[in-house]
Amino acid sequence: MQATISSMHLETERLIIRPYAEDDLMESFELMQNPELFTYLPMDVMPLENYKRLFRWLRSSYETPFDKPFKYSVAIREKTTGRFIGWCGVGVLDFLAPEKELYYLIGRDYWGNGYAFEAASALTTYAFDVIGLDRLYAKAHPDNKASLRIIEKLGFSFERVLDGLTGDDEDCNGEWLYVLTK
Repeated sequence: MQATISSMHLETERLIIRPYAEDDLMESFELMQNPELFTYLPMDVMPLENYKRLFRWLRSSYETPFDKPFKYSVAIREKTTGRFIGWCGVGVLDFLAPEKELYYLIGRDYWGNGYAFEAASALTTYAFDVIGLDRLYAKAHPDNKASLRIIEKLGFSFERVLDGLTGDDEDCNGEWLYVLTK
């Protein structure tokens, strides 16, 4: 059997990071109802039926082995309370395929606590040590100062400002691209 992310279970000092379970659906959906979360993302609040389809797709992606093109998003929960506080992921960076990117989102009520850095750090280590990646990218809008701080604190190096992207990737133009090698 080929390795997949389905058995991943990461624990940090304050967080549990693991693949989505079916019972994460409503908490995840509710967290994603705050439009402020999408200030720098090319998506928006979505109705429940659309979110259910996305959630099913996210869960089905766990069947994709590490040696195939994958996009994994996983749940982040507070260890002490069990609350769903966000998600993070690693997967194909479409405009640089087969290169992989790191991404994350923390619910508005949990900003400013260092959770995004803690989760992103754990997932970066997992991507290098378990998935076996040699390089990882991250990108952020230049006005998203909090995300830029996280990316830089993780040790990513600025590579370039994205431009000339078309089609589905056009929304990424103007974002800053960073890279980290193992």
